[in-house]
Amino acid sequence: MEEKRRCFSLSQNKFLQHWCVILFISSLAILPLTQSFNYGKALSKSLLYFESQRSGRLPYNQRVTWRHHSGLTDGLEQGVDLVGGYYDAGDNVKFGLPMAFTITMLSWGVLEYGDEISSAGEYTHALEAIKWGTDYCIKAHTHPNVLWVERPEDMTTSRQAYKVDEKNPGSDVAGETAAAMAAASIVFRKTNPHYSHLLLQHAEQLFEFGDKFRGKYDESVRVVKGYYPSVSGFKDELLWAALWLYKATDKEDYLSYALEKANEFGGITWAITEFSWDVKFPALQIIASMLLTEENHREMGFKLVFEQYRSKAEYYLCACLNKNNGSNVNRTPAGLLYIRQWNNMQYVSNAAFLPTVYSDYLRASNQRLRCDRGKVGLEEVLLFARSQADYILGANPMGMSYLVGYGSRYPQRMHHRGASIESYRENKGFIGCTQGYDYWYPRNDPNPNVVVGALVGGPDHMDRFSDDRKNFMQTEAKLGFWLSCMV
Repeated sequence: MEEKRRCFSLSQNKFLQHWCVILFISSLAILPLTQSFNYGKALSKSLLYFESQRSGRLPYNQRVTWRHHSGLTDGLEQGVDLVGGYYDAGDNVKFGLPMAFTITMLSWGVLEYGDEISSAGEYTHALEAIKWGTDYCIKAHTHPNVLWVERPEDMTTSRQAYKVDEKNPGSDVAGETAAAMAAASIVFRKTNPHYSHLLLQHAEQLFEFGDKFRGKYDESVRVVKGYYPSVSGFKDELLWAALWLYKATDKEDYLSYALEKANEFGGITWAITEFSWDVKFPALQIIASMLLTEENHREMGFKLVFEQYRSKAEYYLCACLNKNNGSNVNRTPAGLLYIRQWNNMQYVSNAAFLPTVYSDYLRASNQRLRCDRGKVGLEEVLLFARSQADYILGANPMGMSYLVGYGSRYPQRMHHRGASIESYRENKGFIGCTQGYDYWYPRNDPNPNVVVGALVGGPDHMDRFSDDRKNFMQTEAKLGFWLSCMV
C-alpha cells in the first residue's frame, strides 16, 4: 500500500485549516474584484486538497493521481470497519475531532455560498468532499453511545483505534460529530434525502450520547493530548451541536437547550478572540445572534439571551477588525492576523470567514457591526476579509502564495509525507519509515508531488517564511476550510 511509504517524520499538534480556506474563498464572490487574484481558480485548487488527504480505497474519479489506496484494514483489530475518512496534515493519522469540525465548516460554507460554488463549477466536488467525511463518521458511530475517534499514524505498525463510550465519555468529539452530521444533513436534503435522514439520525443520537455522558474526550483517549487536546472543554461543542440540530430539524427543544444553557456553558459569558477546531464559541455565538431577527424567536422570552449572544459574537468580530478598546487580535506588519505561531493560517481563514457570513446578516437586517470604537459598515468588514484572502494568495512581503499550486510562487517543500516521497504509481517498491526519514525527509529538492490546494501554516509574526520541509510550523498544511469565501 502506498501509505506504508509515508512515515518519515512526526510533527506535534495537528491543527486544521483547509476548510477555512475553502469556505472563505467562496464568500468573496460577493465582493468586487480589486486585484488580479482568480478566486475561482483558488477555490478549485482548494477542493483538490481533500482528494490528497483521502484514506481508504480511492474512487474511479480520483483526480489526484499520485495518491493510491491506503488504510484498507483500519478497524480490523477492533472488529469494526473504519476504512475511509481523511488523514490529518502530512501524516497517516485520522483524528476524529478536527475531521468532524472540517465537515461542519465545509457544510456551513456550502449552505451559505452554494450558488457561488455552483457558479464556479465546484458544487459536486464540494459535496463529494463532505460525503467522504460523513461516510466515515457513519462507520465510526457503531452504536448510539459509541464513537470511534482516533488512531496512530505509523502505517507499518498496528492501526490501533480508540473510542468514546458511556464509561469513557467524549462529549466534545460526540458534539462536534453531531454538528457535522446535522449540517451535512441540510446540505443533502434535496439531492439525497435518504442519506440526509440517515445523517440526522446519527446526529441526534450522538448529541444525546454526548449530553448524557459528559466528559472531555482527551481524558478518555489520553494519547490525543499531545496532538488535539480539548482545551476549551466540551460545553461549546454541545451548544454548537444543539444549534446545528435546530437548524436541521426546526425542533424548538434544541434551540431551548442552547438558550437555557447559554450562561452555564459559557455561550454568553466567554468573550473569545479565537475560533478553531477546539474553540467554537465565536461561531456558535454568531449563529445564535443571527436567529434574533426571526419573529418567532423573539417571542420565546429569550430576547436578552439572544442579545448577549450577539454581544459576544461582535466582540470576536471587532477584535479581528482591531475595533475593541480591550483585546484585539495581533497582526503582522503587513496586516495578516497573527494568533498562533503554529499553523497560523487556520486561524486567519476562520477569522475571515465569520465576518463574511455575519455581514450577510447585517445586510439583511439593515444593521452595522457594533464595536467599542464605533459602528462598522459592511464595506469595511468585507474589505478586511478580502485583505486576508489576498495576503494568502500573494499580496504579502514575500510575494508568496501560501496556497500550494496557486500562482507562480508557492511553497515547494511542504511538510507532507505523501508529497515528499515519489508516488507509489512511479515506484511500487516498499519505502518504510527509516528509508523515508533517512533519504527523503532531509532532501533540499522540491517535493516530487505537489499537494495542490494545500494551505500551509504561513509566515511568522514579522511576515517571514522559510520554505523548509523540516519547518513544519510554517510548511505543514492541515485539513481546514476556506472554500466559501472566494469563488
